[in-house]
Amino acid sequence: MGTILATMAALLFGGLSVGIWVGLTLAITGSIALFIFKDVPVDRLIAHIAWNVMTTQELLALPLFIVMGEILFRTRISTSLFRGLAPWASLLPGKLLHSNVIGCSIFAAISGSSAATTQVVGRVTLAELSRRNYDKGISMGSLAGAGTLGFLVPPSNIMIVYGVLAQVSVLKLFAAGLIPALLLAASFMTWIVIHTSWDKTLVPQEDSFAELPWSERWSSLRHLAPVAFLIIAVLGSMYGGLVTPSEAAAAGVVGALIIAALQKELSLKKLKEVALGAVMTCSMIALIILGASILGSASAFLGVGPAAGEFVHHLHLSPPALLLVLFLGYVVLGSFLEGYSMIVITLPIALPMVLAAGFNAIWFGIFLVIAVEIVQIHPPIGFNLFIIQGITGEKLWVITKATLPYLLILMSFGIALIMFPQIALWLPDHLGLV
Repeated sequence: MGTILATMAALLFGGLSVGIWVGLTLAITGSIALFIFKDVPVDRLIAHIAWNVMTTQELLALPLFIVMGEILFRTRISTSLFRGLAPWASLLPGKLLHSNVIGCSIFAAISGSSAATTQVVGRVTLAELSRRNYDKGISMGSLAGAGTLGFLVPPSNIMIVYGVLAQVSVLKLFAAGLIPALLLAASFMTWIVIHTSWDKTLVPQEDSFAELPWSERWSSLRHLAPVAFLIIAVLGSMYGGLVTPSEAAAAGVVGALIIAALQKELSLKKLKEVALGAVMTCSMIALIILGASILGSASAFLGVGPAAGEFVHHLHLSPPALLLVLFLGYVVLGSFLEGYSMIVITLPIALPMVLAAGFNAIWFGIFLVIAVEIVQIHPPIGFNLFIIQGITGEKLWVITKATLPYLLILMSFGIALIMFPQIALWLPDHLGLV
């Protein structure tokens, strides 16, 4: 087994180090390992795996959610969000800074992507906060942290990928992510309250929304109507048992097209941009999923999973200690790999270890999402940091420094999830999904 693992590791990291695409590297590693160590018709096996994975019903939701996100990215929905949230966020200590967290939480419920959430919300809120003389550091940090909710708030693209690879229900994963997402958003808002109360220079004392009549506050809620419409169409229909995740994604695409048409943003040029953006993103993710499936199947054929479970057994670690080691390992791995790659590369080994330790596969999916959220704001390759740099033009180390409190909150939340698994499992269990 040592020879098999050493060969696979050499192929995997060798391919990544010379710049081969992640999906191709995964597929090549699994194929060569099978060819060397197992007497099976590799070509037929790979064809069989490719057909089974790419025609999985749950995977159909992924391109539809991506198309929906691409459409919304090209509408004025971010402006509508800010107009609807700002009069109410101004009532809280920290004022309009909360529009970053609440806005990201809401948009995450219709995008499924951390990067898209950060980009769409940030291009409006950062400009508005800067114009109103809010501290630039806390504005960028709160956006970077809250933008990670795009992966945790259902529907989440990365949950769909995990569900397909781990062969667990995507709907259960969506339900499991809801309470952690709300708690994490509340944690970010609590820190904003503490930070701005401690240092009052971060927030301007004069606020144009402070004296706003209540009638205008209530009237501002009409700007949230497009988002509410989509959330009801997507999440409401799923949890109401009316449609499957794939059908809900289709409803979301139709809803996004209706919003774009009403906002007069549905031009032929923008539809071409939507199509190209969706094809590029879907192709990238599909190649990674296919490569991961080939590597995962190779690992199963070669007995890597049972060997990993046996290795864990001989370590005599308690289940929480094992997960803490895994968690720290993912944080370190995030310095070299982005989230999707990190999950698909480690899942064939990590999942059998976790199941052998007695943990639930649904819970582990949420645990992995938290790890990926950390990667999103973890230097040197945190995507959210680069997105904010593109919006603001600020130096990367300045954004990283501003994001540090939110990174620590995420890491603390990951440890809390290990200690209290019911944070993720209570809702799906209560709904009879686990």
